[in-house]
Amino acid sequence: MPVKPLFEYLYDQYRETPQERAYGHKVNDQWVFYSTREMVDMVNRISVGLLRLGLKPGDKVGTVVYRTLPEWVALDFAMLQIGVLNVPMYPTIAAREYEYILNEAEVQYCVVGDADLYDKINAAKPNVPGLKEIFSFYEHPNARKWDVLMAEPGCDLSEVERLKAAVQLDDICTYIYTSGTTGNPKGVMLSHRNISYNVECMRDLIPYKPGDQLLSFLPVSHSFERAVVYAMTGYGLSVIFTGTDNLGGETGDLRAIRPHLFTTVPRLLEKVYDKIYAKGYELKGAKRAIFFWAMNLADTWDFDQKPGPWKALQWRIADKLVFSKWREALGGRVKGIITGANACPVKIMRVFNAAGIPVREGYGLTETAPAISFNHFAPGGAKLGTVGQPFEGTDILIEAHPEYGEGAGEILAKSPGVMAGYFKQPERTDEVIRIINGERWLATGDVGRLLEGPDGRKFIKITDRKKELLKTSGGKYVAPAPIETLLKEHYLVEQAMIVGENRNYVCALIVPSEDGLREWCNRQEIPWTTVREAIQHPQVVERFQMLVERINPYFGKIEQIKKFTLLPDLWEPSKKDGSEAELTPTMKLKRRVILDKFKQEVEAMYAQ
Repeated sequence: MPVKPLFEYLYDQYRETPQERAYGHKVNDQWVFYSTREMVDMVNRISVGLLRLGLKPGDKVGTVVYRTLPEWVALDFAMLQIGVLNVPMYPTIAAREYEYILNEAEVQYCVVGDADLYDKINAAKPNVPGLKEIFSFYEHPNARKWDVLMAEPGCDLSEVERLKAAVQLDDICTYIYTSGTTGNPKGVMLSHRNISYNVECMRDLIPYKPGDQLLSFLPVSHSFERAVVYAMTGYGLSVIFTGTDNLGGETGDLRAIRPHLFTTVPRLLEKVYDKIYAKGYELKGAKRAIFFWAMNLADTWDFDQKPGPWKALQWRIADKLVFSKWREALGGRVKGIITGANACPVKIMRVFNAAGIPVREGYGLTETAPAISFNHFAPGGAKLGTVGQPFEGTDILIEAHPEYGEGAGEILAKSPGVMAGYFKQPERTDEVIRIINGERWLATGDVGRLLEGPDGRKFIKITDRKKELLKTSGGKYVAPAPIETLLKEHYLVEQAMIVGENRNYVCALIVPSEDGLREWCNRQEIPWTTVREAIQHPQVVERFQMLVERINPYFGKIEQIKKFTLLPDLWEPSKKDGSEAELTPTMKLKRRVILDKFKQEVEAMYAQ
């Protein structure tokens, strides 16, 4: 598969599909756009400015922003073409993690976004002797603004051109630090080849044409969103950045931009679904009956189904009366939504696709830059309950083991996307890179199996995380993720974690959805104040007991939830009080932290 240095995707757009609105974002509530020509000029001037700052190939610059902006992209491309490594960091991590990353990665300069990000990095600076200066993308009283890095218009580009020509595909171009569920972050070393392989694999798998618009609101510190920005640039799309705070509603960015594509995480789709469901309950009479009839119809949807005449008529009626309004709320032009980072519940996949909003799920890790597999948009290319087909050029090996179930085992992947390793951490690299018959395989830590589609295509089904399997006191293994996922499909549940390691039965910690629980309490005429008070009400506890009893039959006896505890406060990826967060920046459960924080509640469920 042809790959190229990542900066070439900007020049591809400039030569082949130049856009007047190549990149955009809001400034003081007004949309501001850069053309491809303006972006190329900005990138080259920044490259010259970085060289004048004394940076050379192999040096590192840190970046951290809450919301991606075109200037971040320009700085990234400017570094890529002169061999300087971008070290993007999550905006929600603790100060000690910034200190650790900046020191280990040997970052010389850092460019920060708005709000408290300057203060966070500046607090770490005294303990980071190699950090020379902090710049800001925004006006800040204590930092020079990023644009001082730009050389004058018409500056000499000969050194930039020389360095561009010297860039090799296997040169490391970035360190992306993964904040795992345990231990210090690990710096994933990715090359131009690693990421470009992903860009090229997706080129023919998603529906687009040059000039279409991508709305980007995921943090660019994720390898997922960063690869998407490179891809959409190379494919000739307009990339428009926003946040998650003003997406929906009559004046939201989805209606304003009317995107053709966007990427998201499952939790955001779940929240949209919860709001749709809550609005359905507000309807009266025939409108309410039609809404829930359409929702029940959506539960029967599947990829490539061929309904008979009567069923097809039902789908047309449901689309006319219900689903068309959902599409309009997303701008009316969505050709595809790509989701990843965490498992997307099958119910969510069904309801959005049934509504004519094509959602496809992919799978991968930062260590695979980022994808391994993808459910295609083309007919026959997707399968519910799976994370798609392995990319062309990616080989999958299942290390089967009886404890994981028949045909299941840890997923190993071999592809041009597999990282070079973890920076300065060879022992941790050796833990995940297996040499089999002289070839490098990445042990993903995920447990799954390969399923066969109707035409013989292979699809990956994830069943759990290897390190998250529970072993009961009776020696039986329990996979918590499927149970947690089914719980979270219900509109009353925001978060859930299964417990039971070395115990004789399985229990659950459940954080209710505030919107869902408030709506239910209002229907039951239960006075509403807070989640904390609501979960003390006997009817609320009884309602969650009914939910648990409803999902238990989907699992074996040893996997069924015997007791549960309702918790009032959401688990977060960052804590203002400085305590350890319950979630990673990619919203994965830090099970050890949660078990420690709620030790008393867990012990109470096993007390009798």
